[in-house]
Amino acid sequence: QLQLVESGGGLVQPGGSLRLSCAASGITLNNYIIGWFRQAPGKERERVSCISSSDRYRYYADSVKGRFAISRDNAKNTVYLQMNSLKPEDTAVYYCAAKELGYIDYCGYEYDYWGQGTQVTVSS
Repeated sequence: QLQLVESGGGLVQPGGSLRLSCAASGITLNNYIIGWFRQAPGKERERVSCISSSDRYRYYADSVKGRFAISRDNAKNTVYLQMNSLKPEDTAVYYCAAKELGYIDYCGYEYDYWGQGTQVTVSS
């Protein structure tokens, strides 16, 4: 049974940084695409970033481009989201999600498995 557990959220001042982790258990991540999503109160869920199983393709929403970086460490079964220059509008619950697709160079799909989320609050 695949389980995704996010960690690394918290309270940070504007301009600060956080690194979120998404640890997978029950599977090996090699054949999975991974996405990071976020949902703020009263807003729809937004795809923030995703990474292909090949590690050759990454997507970033325009709102985070140049500030966030996604990476994966298949040996540790973990995907990371490095978030720099954080803004108050980045405040949300962040979720990671996974989908098994084999070895591919894309990640723009609907996801099958979701973590429980981690809260990120950017405030002074």
